[in-house]
Amino acid sequence: MLADVPLFAALKGKQIKSIASSFARERSYDKGVVIEKEGEGAVAFYLITNGSVEVRKAEKLVAKLGRNQFFGEMALIDKQPRSATVTSAEPGTRCLVMPVWDFRAIIKTDPEIAVGIMKELARRLRETTNALSE
Repeated sequence: MLADVPLFAALKGKQIKSIASSFARERSYDKGVVIEKEGEGAVAFYLITNGSVEVRKAEKLVAKLGRNQFFGEMALIDKQPRSATVTSAEPGTRCLVMPVWDFRAIIKTDPEIAVGIMKELARRLRETTNALSE
């Protein structure tokens, strides 16, 4: 499944296996469950395997993410509190969860993953900038 995720698509089999082993578990969420709360400390990176989530900043919807998309990376990179609240948008939403120490180890040892995350952050920043300028 990880090979289908754009972030990991360019990686080789050994790299994919290493990443797969870093995800501690898969969690399931009912609709409306807060997965991460704005302002709280960061302990994990999430990859959505089923369903979708809504990302809100001060109650304003800023993004909706679905299968093969991820969230939680910003606070793990800059060690700041969560910048937004993430809530499950539908029943049966599932996410693979990677603890902070494994996330940091992977991006330090595999530049391709770090570049993939940077590309996605840049894309999201552009989307936010465009939305604010409209």
